[in-house]
Formats: sequence, structure tokens, C-alpha cells
Amino acid sequence: MKNKILLFLVIFLTGHTALGQGLKEKPVSAKETDRAFWLKEMDQMLRPVLRSLAHDSLRLTMPQMTSIHVDNKEQRIKVQYVEVLGRVLSGIAPWLSLDGGSAEEIKLRDQYRAWTVQALKNALDSNARDFMRFDLGGQQLVDASFIALGFMRSPWLWDHIDKQTKKNLVASIKITRQFRPAYSNWLLFSAMNEVFLAKYSDDWDVMRVDYALQQLEQWYVGDGMYMDGPHYAFDYYNSYVIHPFLAGIMDFIQLKTKNYDGMFAKIKLRNARYALIQERMINADGSFPPTGRSVIYRAAAFHHLADMAFKKRLPVELSEGQVKAALSAVLRKSTENPNTYEKAWLTLGMYGNQPGLCDPYNNQCSPYLCAVIFLPLGLPDGDSFWTSEASDWSARRIWSGQDWHKDQSKAIQ
Repeated sequence: MKNKILLFLVIFLTGHTALGQGLKEKPVSAKETDRAFWLKEMDQMLRPVLRSLAHDSLRLTMPQMTSIHVDNKEQRIKVQYVEVLGRVLSGIAPWLSLDGGSAEEIKLRDQYRAWTVQALKNALDSNARDFMRFDLGGQQLVDASFIALGFMRSPWLWDHIDKQTKKNLVASIKITRQFRPAYSNWLLFSAMNEVFLAKYSDDWDVMRVDYALQQLEQWYVGDGMYMDGPHYAFDYYNSYVIHPFLAGIMDFIQLKTKNYDGMFAKIKLRNARYALIQERMINADGSFPPTGRSVIYRAAAFHHLADMAFKKRLPVELSEGQVKAALSAVLRKSTENPNTYEKAWLTLGMYGNQPGLCDPYNNQCSPYLCAVIFLPLGLPDGDSFWTSEASDWSARRIWSGQDWHKDQSKAIQ
């Protein structure tokens, strides 16, 4: 009887170590475990989107869920396709540009590269079932900017789509100029679109970029944080949009002119301070405060911290090992609920299916912004982020009784 019980336990435990649909199970070392886990979660989350779009069947397979508080159901469903494409691309783009890795990861990446190239072709081909229009409403200014952000993070994408797709993409980004951005973080969406056009078409509106940079400077309130418009809100938009977009715009513009060097020096200091705040927001179990709007974006709450890790810009106070462990905990916590997915698609919620947490503008594609947590996968598996030993992050140290250094606000103007 004991032998049968032991045999059952062995079968049960080994049955729960699969790495996902695109990765075969194999023994991994402790240093590879985090990356294998991230790849498994990325594959489970993004496979239905890119595989469906590559097969010209996204409209047939993706649910048409909207918020229970929806403001315009028909319109929110119409725009969800560009929305999901942008959100997925903005997170997966650096990994697509990467070379090397294990044989399994290379095979998985090659599959995603093929899917992504074909997905973009279908999305921008007016004869395809999954053709996506960019002129349906102001929300598409937002969604186009996440596509633009993906291409800024991955020149590989531009190099591997065909000439007609490139032409169609540039035209689609330009068409969103007809929409006036809201007086908020939306100014950065317009600016990111123009930065994309500057890089890939050389036809860009400098004033849209300048206006966004100058206005965000006016909205800076201190200690690494900005207002999202004329009023401050305690939510995650400093991470969802403001810091990552400012950093992305800065990275390109500083190569073209020195006119903003003073501003960019301050942005870098603010980026570092807000990364410290983000790390402190991650609870000992990987959960984080459900504060503000758009909390169904799940792990996207740490877009900025993931971006800083990917760009190797973490402040000296944060080790790569502790950030890796903290982000892994967030990813694990935000996907562990059995109701995270329904028929392979993300549900609307922060921890499982929680429709009451939705905002009026949310639809089936909104939670896919959490793909941005995968940005560090754009670092090779031999990079110090992945090879460094995982260590406790601030909350885990403090709430386990370990001594730790205190946080300190910084007067960055």
C-alpha cells in the first residue's frame, strides 16, 4: 500500500511541472527555473492571441467581453483587436529580437516570430478577416501607441515584415493623428506615435513630442511621481504609461538633439526613484495594493520596474536578484488563481474573474497589458538578471523580521 501511495505522489507531482504548450518538460537548474516559469506563463497568456491572429481567426475565436459598467459596448468591442495587438507586442517585442538560448526556447521564439510577422500582415491587410481599422475612435490613438512602443523596443519586427505591411503600418499610425488626445497621459501616446514615425518613416510632428514632454514636466509632483493630467491620482498610471513612455521617447530623442538634455537628466533620476517605490509596493507574497483605476491590468502595475530591469537601469539600491524574485512573485500571484483564464483567454479581474473591478472602458483585451511584465525576457539567459541568485525583496525581508534599510523620499525637481 505504501509503495502505491508513493507511486501516486511521484506521478502527481511530476504531472505538475510541464512548461506549457510550446515548451517540453525538462529538468532545469535553480538559475533556469525563473526563466522557465516566465516563458511558460508568457506562452500560456499570449499563444491564443498571436496564433489566432496569425491564422486570420482572431475575430472568430476571441471572446467579446466588456465591463459590466461599459460605456459603449459596441464601440469597445470594435476597438479591442488593435488593443490586444498593441498590448501583446509591447511586452513580447524584446524577446522576439533576442537570439540564442536553449533549444526549446529558440524553437518557441521561432514559432512566435513566425506568428507575429503573419499576425501583423493579417491585421494590416484590408482583404484579411482580421483586418484592423485605426480610425474608429480615440481609443485607437492609445492602442496604436502600444504597437509603436513594441516596434521601438524591437527593430527586429520592422526588419522582418514585408514592404506592404510596413507601408500599411505607417499609414495606420498616421491616421490616428485625427484624434485629439485627452489632457492626460494620452499626450504620451501621441508622442510615441510620432517617435515611431521619426524612426521608421522620417515624417513626424516634432510639436506633438515637444508638447508631451513639456506638459509632463509641468505635471511632475515630486518623489519620482507625476500627475496624470491636472490632478494627482494614486493609481498605477505612472507605471502603466508615464515612466515607460517617457523613457522610450527619451531614448530616441536624445539621439537626435541635445535640447532636452537637462530634462532627460531629471527624468532618469525620477525613473530610478519610482523603481524603488515600485519594488516596495510588492508585498511579501507577490500581491500588491488594488488601488486606483485599471487594476485588471494585473502585473502591468510593474511595467516600469520590468522596463528598468530590461534596460539595465535599476538603481544601485536594487539588486537584479531581488527584482527578479519580486517580479516572479507578482507574476506567480497574479496568474495562480484558477479563474485567471476562461477557455484559454484572460478573464477580467485582478486575481481571477472579478468583473466588479472593471472600469467602463475595459474589454476582453484590457488585461493583456500585463504582457509588459515579460520585458526582461529580452535579456539573454546568460545575462546577470537571470544568472544572479534570487533574493528577498524589501517587503519579504521586512515582514519576515529581517533588518533592512529604510526608504527615503528624494527631492528630485
